[in-house]
Amino acid sequence: MKKTLLHFSLLYLLFCFALQNISAQNLNTTFETSNGLQTAPYEEVIAYYLALEKKFPSITVFEMGQTDSGLPLHIVVFDPQNKKHSKENFSKNGRNLLLINNGIHPGEPDGIDATMLLFRDFAENKIIPPQNTIIAAIPVYNIGGALNRNSTSRTNQNGPEEYGFRGNARNYDLNRDFIKKDTKNARAFAEIFHWLNPDLFIDNHVSNGADYQYVLTHLFTQHDKLGGDLGTYLHTSFMPQLEDSLLRKKWDITPYVNVFNQVPEKGFSQFMDSPRYASGYTTLFNTLGLTVETHMLKPYRQRVDGTYELMKSFINIADKDAETIKTLRKNALEKYKVGSYYPLSWAVDSSKTSTLKFKGFEGKMVPSKVTGAERLKYFRDKPFTKDVTYYNHFKATDSVTIPSAYIVPKGYWNIIELLKLNKIEFSEFSKDTIITAEVYHIKSFETVKNPFEGHYLHYKTEVRKSTENVSVKEGDILVKTQQPGVRYLLETLEPSAPDSFFNWNFFDAILQQKEGFSPYVWEDMAENFLNENPEIKKEFERKKMSDPAFMNNWYAQLDWIHKQSPYYEKSHLRYPIVRVGG
Repeated sequence: MKKTLLHFSLLYLLFCFALQNISAQNLNTTFETSNGLQTAPYEEVIAYYLALEKKFPSITVFEMGQTDSGLPLHIVVFDPQNKKHSKENFSKNGRNLLLINNGIHPGEPDGIDATMLLFRDFAENKIIPPQNTIIAAIPVYNIGGALNRNSTSRTNQNGPEEYGFRGNARNYDLNRDFIKKDTKNARAFAEIFHWLNPDLFIDNHVSNGADYQYVLTHLFTQHDKLGGDLGTYLHTSFMPQLEDSLLRKKWDITPYVNVFNQVPEKGFSQFMDSPRYASGYTTLFNTLGLTVETHMLKPYRQRVDGTYELMKSFINIADKDAETIKTLRKNALEKYKVGSYYPLSWAVDSSKTSTLKFKGFEGKMVPSKVTGAERLKYFRDKPFTKDVTYYNHFKATDSVTIPSAYIVPKGYWNIIELLKLNKIEFSEFSKDTIITAEVYHIKSFETVKNPFEGHYLHYKTEVRKSTENVSVKEGDILVKTQQPGVRYLLETLEPSAPDSFFNWNFFDAILQQKEGFSPYVWEDMAENFLNENPEIKKEFERKKMSDPAFMNNWYAQLDWIHKQSPYYEKSHLRYPIVRVGG
């Protein structure tokens, strides 16, 4: 306890010193005073925004929710109408809102510094502020990782001199936690997201899967998955406008280069941002999402400058198209009516491609001087521009009809807690009742062999459906799908969805059989059961004749008979959340 208090006391002193130092520097940032070689530490970032708030009526700073570090998240709001906001009475007043997230991976701090510059320059009118759009930013999302500064964990990265660590205070990768919400950070993000209800979203990152000439790459949320007119607008209007705007400013940009240990000119596909990722999560609420990926091999100054220019262009387009975006978001919910099909799983559609004029470097396999094996080497003295096939369309491989409602047993309080956190509306049953509903039984699934972000994730989940009279208890909850969170409900409560609560191990208890049988007792009972059920007995004999392994396994035979009998527990492999209507 004393150690924790000492830690926060030291942090507070550093924070106060940073605030005094910023005032003396007339709002110059560490990035600027270091000539683009350094990034501001966490306490200086927050002190900087507080200094902006003190000086400019257009900027308001809020504390919003705790993180695993023990420190609160901050949200900074820039309102071009010079309006101070409060938590209780926050209103967009008919305007759109852009949410910018920085430092989800603090070893990738480009957005942290670029956003500090952007907010200052807007507040000082160095650049023309938007008229139809409020801008909000999380200065540093992964506070624990930001406090864990070092100069070595980003092995391939070209600056800055020091930076934070990818894992948070509990070593979680926060860009895998938006559905499962194992961290306080993710829960605080949900509070911020649903409070602001952003129309647009930017998540700032740095990456390197290959070497190429670009400083900037963009990763828009996958447009087929976003779907409908909103997805079409993002793909055919917003994205081309952004690319064109940056090109006019002599900032070349290309889609995120989704390759690893191979040359990009062989072709690559768009990244599919499932709901575990930031832009995949925000898409569930029809927010237009973009992940910025600068190239980590480029100098830090170029990366921050590029991120700054990209965000400026993004904001200009968003502000110009504000009414279009507002209308498209409003109409998007019309697509998700009861009884219509909702796609759960996706695969690359190789029948639809685009051609990129890709600016790369020649790469080839050469003998490694370290291992002696073949290794990929790029030659920066041999740049090229080539036509590269880009697979930017996906097709649904699995879909489900939208029910009118789901029923969640009250015992699954952890699920109900997450529904509340995501502003999902529901009602409680006031008395015990019987309802005809569609029930899932888990037919098959596979599980990863190694732990992934604190879980052993399931995949390739298949279900068997049946219609049953379901006993509903007083206090169980009814969740109607026709609400703004309909996509969130489908992606989390449908077991076969890639990032469903089932696949994230929330229901693993149903996979274990709790009761069994003693063979010496069940033998006699099984014989009587077969004699009393001749059709099951015939099926048993047929299975023995057609399956040699089953024929030679006496325990498997007894277990099969047990599973056909009334003694087999009904909860085994039975998914407890049921569907009503649709």
